[in-house]
Amino acid sequence: MDTANPTVEHTDHDEDAAHLASLGYSYDTTFKREMSFWGNVSLGFTYLSPIAGVYSMFAISLGQAGPPMAWALVIALVGQFFVALVFGEVVSNYPVAGGVYPWSRRLWGRKWAWMNGWIYVVALIGTIAAVAYGAAPFVASVFGAELDAGGTVLIALGTLVIATILNFMGTRVLGMAATVGLIAELVGSVVIGGYLLLFGRQHDWSILFDNQGIGNDAPGGYLGAFAAAALIGMFAYYGFEANGDVAEEIKNPSMRVPKAMRMTLYIGGFAANLLVFSLVLAVPDFGAVASGEVTDPIGVLLHNAFGPIFPLVMLVIVVAFLSCITSLQAAASRLVYSMARDHFLPASHVLSRFNERRHVPHNALLVAGLFPAAVVVLSLFLEDALTAMVGFGTVGIYAGFQMVVLAALRARILGWKPAGKFQLGFWAYPVNIVALVWGLAAVVNIIWPRPTGGGWAEDYLLIMTTVGVVAVGWIYMLVSKAYARGDAPAGDASGAIKTVVR
Repeated sequence: MDTANPTVEHTDHDEDAAHLASLGYSYDTTFKREMSFWGNVSLGFTYLSPIAGVYSMFAISLGQAGPPMAWALVIALVGQFFVALVFGEVVSNYPVAGGVYPWSRRLWGRKWAWMNGWIYVVALIGTIAAVAYGAAPFVASVFGAELDAGGTVLIALGTLVIATILNFMGTRVLGMAATVGLIAELVGSVVIGGYLLLFGRQHDWSILFDNQGIGNDAPGGYLGAFAAAALIGMFAYYGFEANGDVAEEIKNPSMRVPKAMRMTLYIGGFAANLLVFSLVLAVPDFGAVASGEVTDPIGVLLHNAFGPIFPLVMLVIVVAFLSCITSLQAAASRLVYSMARDHFLPASHVLSRFNERRHVPHNALLVAGLFPAAVVVLSLFLEDALTAMVGFGTVGIYAGFQMVVLAALRARILGWKPAGKFQLGFWAYPVNIVALVWGLAAVVNIIWPRPTGGGWAEDYLLIMTTVGVVAVGWIYMLVSKAYARGDAPAGDASGAIKTVVR
């Protein structure tokens, strides 16, 4: 893109508008294509957030399986890369705001799209609440404060307010906030990880193949322990679909968004793996973590390593968490807006309203702020409610991914011929099949009931939550006939249905 040449920019604008119109949407009063390629990468990276993923799950995973749990991040990165390749081909063909919902609609049909959109919206609400809640202890660490439940909720709500304000300021500010978050993430993962690797290492590399006896007594033996610990990898590598959620806000999305998805995983994978391996090698006593004697090994490591500048390190981590919340909200709002624009949601006429000055879906943004806030407040009264929503955040996102991957495979079998600027060609079927197998295995691993010590209800809480979310969405869809509303194109990937331009 030659931004100094208005003729070239105008040509690209016309091409993007024409492509969007061919997919059934007007480009008259919607988003501005103000997000740069690196802004798009930053959005996906901060949504993926190595800091939020690794820092939130490290102690649990290390306590379950010992040092070898670090390899889970390598396995998850490879599996998710296949998913990203499928997503890249799909978004190149359908560069429409909202991500998994419009992709599912074009690849399969209305009912499939409704269920995917519903599952994904609920999952994002839980994820936003989880990240906001998880940010609170780091905010407190900046000031050397101790938090009770009420203080944690207040800080979590404060992060949601800040993130919502940033999102309300428009695409350009969103891109800038994501870039700042990218820098904070790199400092908080690459710089800290590199420092610990060079100056804080307590063990040699062989420890990564020695579980120190941790996890051998777990149900299913060490394999079961490693599968439980592997959730750290699965929690760390989603976010690249956010690159596609804002496809209407970047120039030449058919080419740039698939590349941004891959770049997000390249950078995010490097940062997350460097961080987790360096942290493992720096932990002095694995047994203390496994026994629960040390509940915050990362905090101890960072405090010992950085001493006087520890609050500054915590501040960098807080910025990374805040940027992650902002990116999650942006993705959720675009998904809600996309469904409302197609008249799929209750009060669609309200949720599809657009702020003409800032070019953002302001009411959809409020939903992406208020509902997670409600989940956070609810935690004061129903702790299990927060646990259920947080747990469903991960399984719902992976389920949403696989609904797109399965829809893409089905569409190929029915004759879909991708026509975007990024195509897998000969590798389409092998990549699609590997992505599906990996994703289904990941979903099963996430929801597999494991002993928690809280009884069967707590052990099966995630399965019950998942069944409940799916059941509520399915019943509402059938009763309300929400899937039948609007005239947006659906199920036309294989050419069986003609695209309707609205």
